[in-house]
Amino acid sequence: MGNTVSCCVSPESSPKLPSRQPAERLEEIQTSTEVSDDNTVPYLQHISDREVPDELALESNPSDHARASTIFLSKSQTDVRDKRKSNHINHISHVSPGPLSKKYSSCSTIFIDDSTVSQPNLKSTIKCVTLAIYYHIKNRDSDKSLDIFDEKLHPLSREPVPDDYSRVDPEHKLIYRFVRTLFSAAQLTAECAIVTLVYLERLLTYAELDICPANWKRIVLGAILLASKVWDDQAVWNVDYCQILKDITVEDMNEMERHFLELLQFNINVPASVYAKYYFDLRQLADDNNLNFPLEPLNNQRAQKLEAISRLCEDKYKDLSRAAMRRSFSADNLIG
Repeated sequence: MGNTVSCCVSPESSPKLPSRQPAERLEEIQTSTEVSDDNTVPYLQHISDREVPDELALESNPSDHARASTIFLSKSQTDVRDKRKSNHINHISHVSPGPLSKKYSSCSTIFIDDSTVSQPNLKSTIKCVTLAIYYHIKNRDSDKSLDIFDEKLHPLSREPVPDDYSRVDPEHKLIYRFVRTLFSAAQLTAECAIVTLVYLERLLTYAELDICPANWKRIVLGAILLASKVWDDQAVWNVDYCQILKDITVEDMNEMERHFLELLQFNINVPASVYAKYYFDLRQLADDNNLNFPLEPLNNQRAQKLEAISRLCEDKYKDLSRAAMRRSFSADNLIG
């Protein structure tokens, strides 16, 4: 600003030019640092040439960008389509699907759940997160792993690891029991479970790994360990997890945490938009697999509580909406 030569008026870098390929942008960045012919004023690259193209932003990591779809939801679609196809065949064959497991609201009764983005239901959230991990293992592309996460090389208990530990996929109940034990003993929150899933998918994307039967326990443990320290105000120390898993050492926990952070490139930030996306995708996963959140009938006490909360939010944003409102005048009320 104020100089005679500016990048905004450079004839060679106009924001109206069509988008170029990443290779062309890389060559232009490399040549933009060279000095011009007159050796007086260096060429300044336009800011539009340094922005990430839209086609590359859509293919970015879902744990970093809210527009990218979550990995676990895409991996679960194969089984969801098979279940819907089976239900359709059963309906055509006039086979009774059994009693309805989902409650529906009527004129006299309204069912609502107590799970929100800011305060999710703990039990239901852990079930959904472990189901997402189950689909990651079941529909994995390969078995890429690292020695630090191998349960055979770094066992979590003194019990001998079975020979087929790397070939048998764990059931959803086994994963849920493992995660529920850690959350119950460490008194972790439901929000921490969602952040755990974010870190897990970020690890798989950054390090190009696959969560498989041989490493799922240690990867989940590392994600929970990191999420509890980042999210909760009162962090759980590594020695506390050693009291839960009595056969693991503090040195092993420290080494696994260090490798986990290095593979994440020390990126532990979780934007609010990413957190909300994972929450609603977990709700979608629950609906697809009939894991309904607990519903309770709406009574007078709960209705008054919801009304009080809505009034509080309305009063909070009333002044902001008035300040942002733009009023227009008609020609009759126009004065000089």
